[in-house]
Order: sequence, then C-alpha cells, then structure tokens
Amino acid sequence: MLSGILLQNPRFHAGMTSPVHALVQAAIRTSSGFELSVSMTEEKCARLVRGIFDAYYDDAGVAEVVFDTNRIWTAEMPLLTKLMPDHKMIACVRNPAWIVDSVEQLVRRNPLQRSRMFGHDNESATVFTRSDAILRPDRLVGAALNALRQAYYGAEASRLLLVEYDILCQRPAETMRLIYQFLDEPWFEHDFDAVSYEAEAFDLKLNTPGLHSVRRKVTWEPRETILPPELFKHLAGQAFWRDGQRTKAHMILQKPQPPVDPA
Repeated sequence: MLSGILLQNPRFHAGMTSPVHALVQAAIRTSSGFELSVSMTEEKCARLVRGIFDAYYDDAGVAEVVFDTNRIWTAEMPLLTKLMPDHKMIACVRNPAWIVDSVEQLVRRNPLQRSRMFGHDNESATVFTRSDAILRPDRLVGAALNALRQAYYGAEASRLLLVEYDILCQRPAETMRLIYQFLDEPWFEHDFDAVSYEAEAFDLKLNTPGLHSVRRKVTWEPRETILPPELFKHLAGQAFWRDGQRTKAHMILQKPQPPVDPA
C-alpha cells in the first residue's frame, strides 16, 4: 500500500520485492571466494555491488528516489551505510497476529489452491502449522521479523523509520507528511482515494491470489480475527517495537487496539 501511495509522486520509484538483494549477495559471495579474493579488493567489490543498484534501476525513468522493498534489507544496514552513506530505510510494520490473520484469510478464500508459501501438506494442514511455517526464520514473516529486530537495535537504527499499518490507514495524510519529513523530501499532494498497486502475475505464480492487491481508497476497516484466541495472543506478543527501548529508530505508531474476541 505504501508503495502504491509513493508511486503517485513522479520523483519516486517503488514496487514489490526486487532481485537486487539476491544479486548483491551473489556478487559478495563470488568476490569472497578463495580463488577470486586475491584480485578482488574491497574497493572493487564496493563498486561492483553499487553498480548492481545502478544497472537494475537504470530504467526508472524520471524518478530520482528509489525504494527497493526487499524485506531483508534491514539485515544489511551496515552494508548499505558503507555503500550509500545517505540512505534511509522505511520499515512497514504490523502486529504479527494480524499479518498471520491476513494470510489465513487469503488461504481460506482460495480453498482449491495450495499456496506455495507452504512447502508441503503438513505445513499447510491447519492454522497452527501454517502460522508456524511462515514464522520460521527463513520464511515470509519470521525472516522479516528477525532482520528488522537486528536493525531496530543496531548501530544504524537512526536511519530507520517504522510505520505501522494501522496508523497509515487511519491517518494517511498526517502519516505521509511525517514520512516526507524523515526522508527530507518536498511534500507531494497524494490522492488517498485513488491508490493503484497490484502484482497479479506474482500472486498467481505463488498460488495466492490477492496477496499484493491494494484497495483503491486508503481506509481503515476493523474486523474480527479468525485466529484462535491463544494463537492471536501469542503472535501479538512478538511486536517487539512496542517496547520503544534501546533503539534510535524513528517510529510512527498507532495506539494499541484490543483484539476483537472471536467468540
């Protein structure tokens, strides 16, 4: 949703997850190989990696600011700081219980399709196994949470802005103004009733239609959770950024909302 809003500004380029992070990791891994490391200095490696960003976004048109939205960049803050000393990072966050709830809603909405977010039948068997699967350290939610936790408590945290989904939906204009202030960018008047963003081809390949669909109007629509109460409570406790301690990260947070009792 934030990408859809940012795209309204012609100065900005934003989209879904790109392969840039994987390409960067491959370049560093190759440059660090025993046989190649003799001829690959740190300066050459830095130029090579920076060149990946330049080459990939060479077709970004008139856009002057690029948002690369891979969730694992938060684990690469030291690298990004070395390559691009003026970089800043926005981390969109949401109560993990509601993230899992949203995934569960999609799974149940498409009962004749087996989402490729799950590796085998045992993982996709129940809401509990599905939750455990996406919270694994190498999966959709778990990997992102761990990477964000590292950045949140890390030395480069002052470059990081956390934006909660709830407040962006409820107060989009005010939230976007704060985002622009953090980015030190001139304000652009957004139309929050005409946001356009989707990645239908990617969602269909993942057998999870609607995963990246964004409603045209930015609005807040409270709903009841379909998660069992004990699972919701357990997942909600993983919103570590709510402690507000031991971090220099900037935050735009909503007051916590009590879950609706599914009973």
